[in-house]
Amino acid sequence: MAIVRRKPRNASLRFQTFIDTSDLTKKKPERSLTKGLKRVSGRNAYGRITVRHRGGGAARKYRLVDFCRMDRDIAGKVVAIEYDPNRNVRIALIVYPNGRKRYILTPEGLVVGSVVAAGEAVDAQVGNCLPLRNMPIGFVVHNVEIRPGSGGKFARSAGTSVQLIAKEEGYATLRMPSGEMRKVNEACWATVGVLGNADVKNVSLGKAGRTRHRGFRPTVRGMVMNPVDHPMGGGEGRSKSGKIPQSPWGKNAKGAKTRRRKNALIIKRRK
Repeated sequence: MAIVRRKPRNASLRFQTFIDTSDLTKKKPERSLTKGLKRVSGRNAYGRITVRHRGGGAARKYRLVDFCRMDRDIAGKVVAIEYDPNRNVRIALIVYPNGRKRYILTPEGLVVGSVVAAGEAVDAQVGNCLPLRNMPIGFVVHNVEIRPGSGGKFARSAGTSVQLIAKEEGYATLRMPSGEMRKVNEACWATVGVLGNADVKNVSLGKAGRTRHRGFRPTVRGMVMNPVDHPMGGGEGRSKSGKIPQSPWGKNAKGAKTRRRKNALIIKRRK
């Protein structure tokens, strides 16, 4: 997938780049696999803001992606590749012989007409889903479960994958996209292949408006606030007030550990 640069007919187009959409084969989503998406604007179930600088943005519908690959031991055909506004990877519409339709994440190499399946004994081919215990060592996979039956949790964004390093004593050792090495139960399911649309990280939004369309509101730096508003505020000119980078509530903002207890399944932390 290529990066497209448009002619700078005006100032807002001068630095904008876009992802080529020639791979998309369907414009409107499958109606039976969509539902309304309520805007939470960074608020939790109690209405309190837990993520700042969120709100607005273009209206969108949620696509019901099958992270569990519920249809087992039955082959389905890819009939369309679609855009999903809720994630940075394309989604593929699968139709099974019994008429059931599902969305899955699209790995590299999956095209319209491809046949995919999920099951204990399916071949380890791109787009097929099977337990880690039945995969050859060294394979790269995505949409990996963290515990059996939980549905895919790891490696779900564009261009990412997890590598199967070893299998022993009922556990599979995985190398995560971050470089972390961890174990998961080898009964966990995963899908073969590397997710596509890897060039999305190279897109230049080019103007503030495209950020607002995605639901991100403006952010003010703590260093330009007053001391009453932020620990790093105040001072004559640029000054962090002698403090390391902190959040508005005094929590260390860079490099602070956030895991409360040690996980025995993590062999090596990310760098």
